[in-house]
Amino acid sequence: MQPEDVRGLEELEGAVLDDSIPLAQALRRCLILGGYAHHQELRQWAQRELTGYGPDDELPAYRTVPAALAVNVNQYSLSGIAQFNGHRISHHQLPEAARNAGVGERMPIHEGVKALEGMVARSRGPIHVSPPGAAEYVVLMNRQQEELGGPGTEITSLHWEVATPVVEGVLDQIRTRLAQFVAEMRAQMPAGQQNPNPAQVDRAARQAFDIKTGNDSPVTINANTASADRGGTANANTNEPAPASPQPWFHRANVLVTAAGVLVALLTAFITWYVAK
Repeated sequence: MQPEDVRGLEELEGAVLDDSIPLAQALRRCLILGGYAHHQELRQWAQRELTGYGPDDELPAYRTVPAALAVNVNQYSLSGIAQFNGHRISHHQLPEAARNAGVGERMPIHEGVKALEGMVARSRGPIHVSPPGAAEYVVLMNRQQEELGGPGTEITSLHWEVATPVVEGVLDQIRTRLAQFVAEMRAQMPAGQQNPNPAQVDRAARQAFDIKTGNDSPVTINANTASADRGGTANANTNEPAPASPQPWFHRANVLVTAAGVLVALLTAFITWYVAK
């Protein structure tokens, strides 16, 4: 029984190619298409891009971006308080707890696309994002400052500074992967086929999104496979040697006769040598 074709490709393609359509709408169409295809990993990817990734979720590579570490500082003197905002620091200046937690000069982006679009729309310069545990790290940094006996300064906040075009680039990466997903499906569909079948959706998803299996392990296929679209044929070659064909009975008989003749000859030679001795 042939599985039903997957509906929604035309709608997804239109939403992906029209930049005036919000990215969230294109992802919702991808989510629905994944439902028609019964493709759990594809639905999960679209859902996470829409609503955000959890703290324990593995982020796609495009969602970890370069970002500067910065602090806001109050400096106290007899003349008053001077504020210095956006003072850049090295990750080596972070407390050990922050470094052990992975806080550095690359920022993970967990937010959904709607939140990212809001960040871009509101920005009037670099986007500031506080790392998890920032308040605790600020306390530790001020304590270290006191122990070193430095001047009267107080760190008031710790944050990442990331350029707005970098966040825009993340959104563009998501739209580009959706476009690649559509292109991969189109490339597999023969002329006349209106909608992809579930197998074509699965192959396209793995190509476009690096979809993994349920245990988060990449799919590796060692043997050659073959597939065919409707009305087509397919062949597979595993490059393994063909099993030996069974030999005819007369060939096996000839081998036995030859072996018997060799045995008789050896026995005759032994007897001749023994008598002569």
